[in-house]
Amino acid sequence: MSKEKFNSEVTSVDSGPPHQPEFYDPSKETIWTRIGLSLESFKRAPGTTGGQTIAGGGNLEDFERAKADNPMLQQKMKPRHLKMIAVGGSIGTGLFVGSGGALHTGGPAALVIAWIIIGIMLVNVTQALGEMSILYPVSGGFYTLANRFLDPSFAFAMGWNYVLQWAVVLPLEITVAGITVQYWTKEVHIAAWITVFWVLIMILSVFGTLGFAEEEFWSSCLKLLVVVMFIFIGIICICGGGPKTGVYSEYIGGRYWSDPGPFAHGFPGLCSVFVTAAFSFAGTELVGLAASETPNPRETMPAAVKGTFWRITIIYITSLTIIGLLIPYNEERLLGGKGAAASPFVIAMDRAHIKGLNHFVNVTICVSVLSIGLSCVYAGSRTLTALAETGYAPRIFSYVDKSSRPLFSVIAILMWAPLAYVNTKVVGNLVFNWLLAMSGLSTLFTWGSICLCHIRFRRAWQVQGHSVEELPYQAFGGIWGSVLGLVLIGLVLIAQFYSALWPVGGMDPDPKVVVSTFFQSWLAIPIMLLFYAIGFAWKRTLPKRAHEIDLDTGRKSWLTVEDMRKWHAERAAAPWHIRTYRKLFSH
Repeated sequence: MSKEKFNSEVTSVDSGPPHQPEFYDPSKETIWTRIGLSLESFKRAPGTTGGQTIAGGGNLEDFERAKADNPMLQQKMKPRHLKMIAVGGSIGTGLFVGSGGALHTGGPAALVIAWIIIGIMLVNVTQALGEMSILYPVSGGFYTLANRFLDPSFAFAMGWNYVLQWAVVLPLEITVAGITVQYWTKEVHIAAWITVFWVLIMILSVFGTLGFAEEEFWSSCLKLLVVVMFIFIGIICICGGGPKTGVYSEYIGGRYWSDPGPFAHGFPGLCSVFVTAAFSFAGTELVGLAASETPNPRETMPAAVKGTFWRITIIYITSLTIIGLLIPYNEERLLGGKGAAASPFVIAMDRAHIKGLNHFVNVTICVSVLSIGLSCVYAGSRTLTALAETGYAPRIFSYVDKSSRPLFSVIAILMWAPLAYVNTKVVGNLVFNWLLAMSGLSTLFTWGSICLCHIRFRRAWQVQGHSVEELPYQAFGGIWGSVLGLVLIGLVLIAQFYSALWPVGGMDPDPKVVVSTFFQSWLAIPIMLLFYAIGFAWKRTLPKRAHEIDLDTGRKSWLTVEDMRKWHAERAAAPWHIRTYRKLFSH
């Protein structure tokens, strides 16, 4: 089966059942309305979202299928957008700034070990997410899948926890952006910079999906350029090729692994680094949310999912290994610095005395922080809209305008940004630490729910008589990859529990501080349990048995085993270099 025929088959089944009602066609609007720069663009888009009547009538079954197959969030993302979101979308504060604190706390060996373990976990998560998102590119991504394959009450808890996570991270990122700018000047109060970045994020949010996608594409290009440049410069400096005025004018090799050593605080230091590593990868799952806003996920998602592996291997592991070789973990700026001053990338350039590069890296950190802030608005608003569409949030949040913006959901997330101003007060750090604790482990819970969804999906797929050969994309680890992902998430949670009871540097003599530190580390769990209790009390739902799970609504591929075998046979006949490229980077 040729690629053209395969795509036509998918398109034909994507068109839905016969006599499907008509839907709002955004292409008939003016260009100013489509990009969100007219008053008309803020009006509700007519269609299924928000309980609008479908033009032409139709029964309830048609309505539910049409709602899943035709999300009001328009398919504006292009393949280049999705690939760069997957490859560079989550490169930000965690790598550029957070890795410095992790190096000081755990040492260079702990830094690499923690990121490798989290990376292995994440590869399995994204593979599972890719398999499901290609088959079901539904609005709300993994929240909607959890609602279908797991339990609506659990999905309610996971969805609201995910919204809360990004709502709280937004003011954090804006604060870090303000601190980063102060690397050049401290004369302007940080509150002014917080206002500037808040306004910038609001302006970019006006452009909706397209604004987010374009900003992510170009910022990811910049971040990748800087990291790759840093890798090459770092290797040269390690070999002693740095400027004579700097500390890298002679070969240093693994000097800092011997003195002061590979581990900063032994096993407690290693355990404390895991959550920082997980935070640095937060946002990778956005490709699952973006699937419904991509015209052809069948073609674009595999490349995006496979890009995750290369980002982890090349970008994270390589750059962090070089950082551990360039900077000792007892570097003073790692210990007491803030924002960009604690960035190991900036510190390495300062130590090398390479003029200008420290400023270039700092500019990139600013752009990265702004990028992650915009991701907060995108991820939080899309999940909030999906919650509203399934009846688990006020209906006002299901409002989608003619420019494909979930308008009130975007406003709701943006309104959390002023919390950044609490950092201008003495008690700001205390308030902010507790706010962050509310979503501290949310990323791990989200990844765990994706693995659970995949396990339940595969079980239902098998019980209902389907073959894995029917799947347009198969996670390379299959169901056991998701099991491994869950096991690793469990180990990270155990490590977090250990570091909360036995923190680095020993337990504080004040019992109040001990209790406060422990609850800050684990506050996300009682919040998840509270959300679950609310969801269960509200809807009184229980998980469905495997044979009762709906595998048809929103499904985008109805190809048979024979069709898939023909397609694979044709691809197997391609030249070896094309097969290799497809295996590693495409599909």
